Amino acid sequence: MNCNRIVFFICITIAGKIMAQAPRQFQGQGPIKGVSTEDRPVQKQWKGLFSFPGSEVFFDNDFEGGRLNGVARINDSTFSALITSENTPVNESPWYAFKVWSKRPQAITIVLTYQQGIRHRYAPRLSKNGHDWLSIEGPDAKKIFETDSLPVEYRFHLTVSRDTTWVAAQELYTSRRVKEWVKVISRKPGVTVTDIGRTHAGRPVTLLKIGNPASKNRMLIIGRQHPPEVTGQLAMQAFIENLNGDEPLAKKFREQFLIYLVPMMNPDGVDEGFWRHNAGGVDLNRDWAAFNQPETRAVRDFLQKELGDKNNKLWFGLDFHSTYDDIFYLVDPKLNGVLPGFIPAWLDQLRERIPGYTPNVKPLYSEGPTYTSFSYLFKTYGTEALVYEIGDKTSRDFIQQKSKVAATALMEMLLQKVN
Repeated sequence: MNCNRIVFFICITIAGKIMAQAPRQFQGQGPIKGVSTEDRPVQKQWKGLFSFPGSEVFFDNDFEGGRLNGVARINDSTFSALITSENTPVNESPWYAFKVWSKRPQAITIVLTYQQGIRHRYAPRLSKNGHDWLSIEGPDAKKIFETDSLPVEYRFHLTVSRDTTWVAAQELYTSRRVKEWVKVISRKPGVTVTDIGRTHAGRPVTLLKIGNPASKNRMLIIGRQHPPEVTGQLAMQAFIENLNGDEPLAKKFREQFLIYLVPMMNPDGVDEGFWRHNAGGVDLNRDWAAFNQPETRAVRDFLQKELGDKNNKLWFGLDFHSTYDDIFYLVDPKLNGVLPGFIPAWLDQLRERIPGYTPNVKPLYSEGPTYTSFSYLFKTYGTEALVYEIGDKTSRDFIQQKSKVAATALMEMLLQKVN
């Protein structure tokens, strides 16, 4: 990777004292609560070049995924970058992405500052080309799960020059980059690409069909309902690449299954640099009961058409996300879907096949409204569905390893069940 040739002189000072130790294991989120998913206004950020009289340092947010709501010059070498959300209330996922450069090489300090009530979450990643990224934190960076222990601002030092430095909360993985990935995936035989609807802002909701269209065995994989959740995107793509691989197991699986893939549910939010919502100002993963938003309706209507009266069965469903650490959210195991006990057995295979790894598992749906995608799939179709969450700081190598093991075990087990 080009990152190996990037040399940054970085010193990190976190403003705010860490008041509590992180728990030994991430506890996950609490019970899902319903919220209104009718349209709400969103704040449009100004896009352009930020410059200052007498200063040789420049900032820019005018690109897909950019988020920089303002810059204040504190002194000749210190700049406060204001980061605010698209609307409120909002999940504490303060995405930011901007470029910075200088007319001459110099050391500067950037202070990431957030709106009231929001704390810093994502350590900056840096790039010289917008494609290859390096975190300013080392691989052994501490994971903090208690949000009250996070700092209210984040201060870091950076050497800038005429060569642009990209700064972002995670790797920039916009709709354009996903389209490039889809082009590569779709070169394989047995892959078709279609648009099943339009987003709130008019972008396509793209779906891939991978496998045998004559098979009655179906599965659904979706990703990126929430814009900042890049590690979930990386896991989803690695998972699909294994399902779509050239190994005999993958080929056999595609002969007996048809995979539906929606690689990016929320391209509007991703490209606008939103923290959580779509262009309608709504959390899409709370709209799987009311279906007020065009993105969720597109998937619902597609599934009704594909599964309604054709005797096709949706055996399995995965929704990829990111959070503070790896975790799987499940349907209450007391409730039976089309394959009782399948998901716990699958997760046991991950534990057995990945040395030193024990899946963190939490039931998150038992009954009531299906606000989330996985609960909707379970309640509507009996699908064995779950949420596959990847940590913000999870090693990219481990993301690849886990996705490969998970995909391989899934293919083996589903083939045994349907044969």
